[in-house]
Amino acid sequence: MVDLGEIARAVGEEYLRTHRTTPFQREALQDIQRCRTEAMGSAYAVCDNCGAEHLQFRSCQNRSCPRCQAEARRVWLEAREQELLPVPYFHVVFTVPESLNVIALYSPELFYAELLRAAGKTLLDVGKSKLGARLGCMTVLHTWSQTMWHHPHAHCVVPGGGFSEDGSEWISVKKASYLLPIDVLRSRFRTLLCRALRGALKRGLLGRMPKEISAAEAIRKAAKQKWVVYAKAPFAGPEQVLEYVSRYTHRIAISNRRILSFANNQVTFEYRDRADGSRKKLMTLDAVEFLRRFLVHVLPDRFVRIRYFGFMSNQKRGKSIARARELLGGLEPPPVQERPRWLVLCPACRAAAAAERAVRAADPRSLRSPPVASAA
Repeated sequence: MVDLGEIARAVGEEYLRTHRTTPFQREALQDIQRCRTEAMGSAYAVCDNCGAEHLQFRSCQNRSCPRCQAEARRVWLEAREQELLPVPYFHVVFTVPESLNVIALYSPELFYAELLRAAGKTLLDVGKSKLGARLGCMTVLHTWSQTMWHHPHAHCVVPGGGFSEDGSEWISVKKASYLLPIDVLRSRFRTLLCRALRGALKRGLLGRMPKEISAAEAIRKAAKQKWVVYAKAPFAGPEQVLEYVSRYTHRIAISNRRILSFANNQVTFEYRDRADGSRKKLMTLDAVEFLRRFLVHVLPDRFVRIRYFGFMSNQKRGKSIARARELLGGLEPPPVQERPRWLVLCPACRAAAAAERAVRAADPRSLRSPPVASAA
């Protein structure tokens, strides 16, 4: 099976010679090139299927590597499940105009932080003015489209209600299918983010911009546009919230399963065309261009892509969740879900599992056993 590491090893050096890169992009590229290869060294492991002991190359553990986030995702999900409330959960997406993308490219730490902050504060401000409640929300940074174009936006998960001003009452949304007015959210988000970017420009924090590009002009142009903010249908239940959001929290740009082939310096991958009913389609790119699109989405070191606001903020979350459950009838959190564990397989068992998957794929009528995840 083709993976990102194979592509990075084949054209990574050429990419570094011909493209400008940041230190964190170079580190991610190097780690992905070395992940689960001899360069990382090896250790003995026991096969979860047959019990045989075998040598296994170590993983890089870089958060941008598509092969190294399964365990981190599982741990995050289990921790967050204990914080779910028995209320409807809403999904709101805040998108910025394309004219601001250039600021994100040259000042990613500042731009992405202000994007998440503006999205969270927008929900809190509008929740207070329109619902009369102190809301809480989780914001997740997402910077790519299905074809890996630069497309910064924030996915926000919002419990359907919040606390009264004095904290003595839980105020629920008026309708289970409606959170807050979109036009108000859109206007407030535009105001907050443009104000923050103008302030950063005034303080000289956007100095990395090339001289031929005007940050002030980019902000001015964006401020005149109608921004895209939309609320998706509420989740069917609290248990679906985290499974959905975790698709964005522990991967970037593309997963290995979407990469179908790599030959003659051409990469073919699968994507969903949102403009065509989310139908699956294929795209083929030059390998260097494929790598360029991927590396655009590598975040600065230690940048926190998941942030919490309102009563869900880190300092308040534990007490706020307990108080909310008390006001909502004292219900306990749902039990932690049992999820498939990432299995460690020896080469023989891994080959047998791959052969079985190939047979099932060739005959869709056959009965399918539960999926087996391999460590390599």
